[in-house]
Amino acid sequence: MTNAMSARAACCCVCLALLACSGDRDKYLAQLQSPRPDDRAIAVKKLAEKYDSDDLPLFTQAARDPVGMVRAEAMGALGKSNDGRVVDLLGEALGDPDEVVQVAAARALANVKNDKARTYLTLQYSRRGRSTRQVIVEGLKSANVPGAMASCVVAEANALWEKNLKALEDGALPERVGAAEELGRAGRPEAVNRLVPLLKDKNVVLAAAAARGLGFARDARAVPALTALLDENFPELREAACEALGKLKDPAALPKLSAVSLEQSPASVLATQAIIALPASDETNKALCDVLIGGGGAEVDAAGRELRRRGGCPVEPLLEKLKGGSPNAALRAIVALGPTLKEHSAKVTPLLTASDSTTRRLAVDAIAELSDPASAAALLKAFDAELKAIEPLRADWIPADLALKFTPGFNPDEAPPADGRDIFRVNRARTSEMFKRVAALDGQKLKERGKVPLQARAPRELVDDGTDEQYQLLASLLRALGRLKVDGARARLEPFTEEQSATLRSAAFAGLGLLGPETVPQVKAALFDAERSVQAAAAQALAESPEGRVAIIEALEKLVGDRSRLVEPLRGVALPANAAPALLGLVKEGGADGSLAASLLAEMQAPESVPAIVELLGQDTVVGRRELIGTLGRTRAPQAVAALGRELFSDSPPVRAAAVEALAALGEPARPMLEALDALKGDYSLRVRDAATKAVQALTPPEAQR
Repeated sequence: MTNAMSARAACCCVCLALLACSGDRDKYLAQLQSPRPDDRAIAVKKLAEKYDSDDLPLFTQAARDPVGMVRAEAMGALGKSNDGRVVDLLGEALGDPDEVVQVAAARALANVKNDKARTYLTLQYSRRGRSTRQVIVEGLKSANVPGAMASCVVAEANALWEKNLKALEDGALPERVGAAEELGRAGRPEAVNRLVPLLKDKNVVLAAAAARGLGFARDARAVPALTALLDENFPELREAACEALGKLKDPAALPKLSAVSLEQSPASVLATQAIIALPASDETNKALCDVLIGGGGAEVDAAGRELRRRGGCPVEPLLEKLKGGSPNAALRAIVALGPTLKEHSAKVTPLLTASDSTTRRLAVDAIAELSDPASAAALLKAFDAELKAIEPLRADWIPADLALKFTPGFNPDEAPPADGRDIFRVNRARTSEMFKRVAALDGQKLKERGKVPLQARAPRELVDDGTDEQYQLLASLLRALGRLKVDGARARLEPFTEEQSATLRSAAFAGLGLLGPETVPQVKAALFDAERSVQAAAAQALAESPEGRVAIIEALEKLVGDRSRLVEPLRGVALPANAAPALLGLVKEGGADGSLAASLLAEMQAPESVPAIVELLGQDTVVGRRELIGTLGRTRAPQAVAALGRELFSDSPPVRAAAVEALAALGEPARPMLEALDALKGDYSLRVRDAATKAVQALTPPEAQR
């Protein structure tokens, strides 16, 4: 009797469980028709947990749902079916516009584990983004495909090569132009064979693209053909040839590049940059000195900066030119060379009284760069003379202070007449009151956050007749007074910190910032100026002293909006200990400021910055991804390996190359990525292949290389 009762009780329990399950199933089947996407997604997920082959049509229908989250759940359900009939549907979903659905489809195909599914995964690798590509490789590995990533990379390289080759042969002009550059980036010998004949194409745009492509290919066979382009009359061809020759770095192009750099044409600065890119030698140094003496534009600045780094060049030709009737080119060269010519400052001083204002300005800039205290008296005399000459322009033609309130009867927001006929004035009054309240709320929020709003000034044209061009010489004198730390400079500079002209205000704060620590509090106020140029000038000057850098860091925490002008001058200088928290805050905010701040944290070797940078890299829309990747490499932190490993799957060749280089910089902690790095040795991009080869060689243990 007891056994029979127990059997009946067990049977009842089973029936109740089945009824409960059946009730849940009916509930989820009904929920599939819900207008709410989250309900439909949950229903698909719950039905998939207790997979029933009869539900396959339901999952197939859900795979066509208009909402991505539902489609993603349907992909997972279809993958559990292990039914060959769903492979085509999953393969199609790899091209879904929603990356979450793509990832789910890739995982589902990996579960199917048949040849057709693996073919879909391999072919779609080249067409998808970072997350999907990574899941595709993981799926192929789980299916025991040997060399999973390497096979995907090679398939992508072959597909891109064929695509670009077809576009070059049969495409429209824009397609042919893009294909010419992309074929060059592949760096294959066949690319050079196809691009060199295109340098003579009658279409200049296509020929220029072929020249740029040959530069990317880095094959010395293209040097003679590219050098010949420098004799062409088309600026586009000559400029493209200069860029390509700079990338190829072949000294054989030096004579022709030197000739172009001296002709004072739009291509001259590009030719000079190409000369700078060549291996340093006596010949290239001489070529740069020739540009410095005989050039006439931005190429002089570029050559001078490089020669300053290399130790200068013979000064006699410059001094001879300085004595001639047109000393401006020589002065510009002296400005570029800077302190290397300090002993010759006495030959520049007489030009402070030249009749030409441009000559006087260049002479002031040269004296500031030479920083010879012996020039102080002449500089003061020039300052007084220019101040007297410019004074009429600076005179306020409205001597009284500008009114800050309306005269009674003129305020458009005043109460309307008693009869209430002016409805427009009523509306304006309401609108004005609303804006005032919004502004007050914004100000209160900034105050609670410890931020300082920028203070706008009255439009300059209301109080100042001078133009920026007319103020250039006076601005140069103000900066020079600070650079030379002339006696009495502070008293002369301080009045100009209240100027309406941003040009004069910038110069005054820059000069004050160079005087020493005692002026730092005064210059710090300029970091909150509404004019970005004033902020930049003040930050550049403050960054030259330890006290000034502390002031910049403190301002970063209080300033709102764009702060790149404050961050940029901090590159390459020793930062104070309190810099890390402020810079870390910028990194967490993201944007261009965050990328700059991350780079500075890497220079500081701040380990606390790594999690924030990794989190920032996880955002698909992050600004400056390559810079952030390079930053992680410089931190040499082991916890950066996983984030950099994900970037190896990027669909952007420059990003992949940056990730490879960063992993190589990490050293031993990056060895788990050796397989992926080795796979990238078959990448389409020559830059990625070269970086991967170097990284594998650097990370492979010595005993494994034997």
